[in-house]
Amino acid sequence: DWLNQDGGAEAVLEVLHAMMPAAPVYTTIFDPQRVPAAAEPSWDLRVSWLDRLPGIHAHHQPYLPLYPWAWSMTRPRIDGRDPDVVLSNKSGFCHGVRTGRAVHVCYCLTPTRFVWRLDDYLAHEPLPPAARAAVRMLLPALRRWDFRAAQRVDHFIAISSVVAERIRDCYGRRSTVIHPPVDVDAIPEGGDPEDFWLVLARLVPYKRIDVAVEAFSRMGKTLVVVGDGRDRARLEAMAGPTVTFRGRLPRSEVVSLLGRCRGLVWPGIEDFGLAPVEAMAAGRPVVAQRGGGVLDTIAEGGTGLFFDGPDAKALATAIESAEARTWDASGIRAHARRFGLARFERELSSFIRDTVDGAQRTSETHQLADRPTEQLT
Repeated sequence: DWLNQDGGAEAVLEVLHAMMPAAPVYTTIFDPQRVPAAAEPSWDLRVSWLDRLPGIHAHHQPYLPLYPWAWSMTRPRIDGRDPDVVLSNKSGFCHGVRTGRAVHVCYCLTPTRFVWRLDDYLAHEPLPPAARAAVRMLLPALRRWDFRAAQRVDHFIAISSVVAERIRDCYGRRSTVIHPPVDVDAIPEGGDPEDFWLVLARLVPYKRIDVAVEAFSRMGKTLVVVGDGRDRARLEAMAGPTVTFRGRLPRSEVVSLLGRCRGLVWPGIEDFGLAPVEAMAAGRPVVAQRGGGVLDTIAEGGTGLFFDGPDAKALATAIESAEARTWDASGIRAHARRFGLARFERELSSFIRDTVDGAQRTSETHQLADRPTEQLT
């Protein structure tokens, strides 16, 4: 949808590009400072007219009503013709791209959040009252557009069971679950843990990092927060002396922290959540709020523990329980391999191959049916 932040959707895109390096990548906006991988010369990156609007890289939310229009004007082409397959990597509106004769496979990170779960979205976004009112006025039209666009998709893939349920509820469509890729082999199993817990996330309100900061500040236990974002100043202001903010770190340092921590804290609800799988790849347990994608990835009692609701007291209780347990690091790592990179590439390639083969068979059947009777005999 947009390339102005570096998170889970962008990590998936990098894997998709590595699988299909010759395929052009269409997006609305692109900030090479925030997503440097897409600036590589090997990427055939094509942006929309939205990319020229003032301030959109840093503040794309005010322009959200324009994204459906931009995607409705976009039709991918290869050498002047429709491609065989268009794969949309969607959390916003890119499933509305015009695909012509191509088979459209939508890898759905979630149905458009602020269209279908507006109250949840607004609860964690600092929008002024006028902007909130404008969004509510536009919501019926945006929902109609979003739903119609979803009906033009040929096949949906969901990143988790909870997203598959949302696709059914919002769009009335079935989907196949293929979990996102995690490069488990690039994360070594950690040794003896040190006495700190880790948060690894963008610091934006809906991630609910404030729950972890509050819990660890009250307990006086050490928490290291890795990541940056617009919520950082608020979180630092509420943090006690045992909570440390490291900002964005090089990948090597992140991997080192994963291998040294007691475990990962995951206080928000995510559609999937790459960081919990990365922590498990290092053999570390995850303490997570019960809900979202971690219901697919965490085996309660075996690879982590759940707590209920965005509640600091409940999180603190779960941390105490996790510290009282003995965790099998090798078993946790073996569990994480179920979500590895090779598995994703195999499942997605097979899915696309089967859909293309099915489309070709359908086309051949239609061509045969359209021929005159004397030709058929």
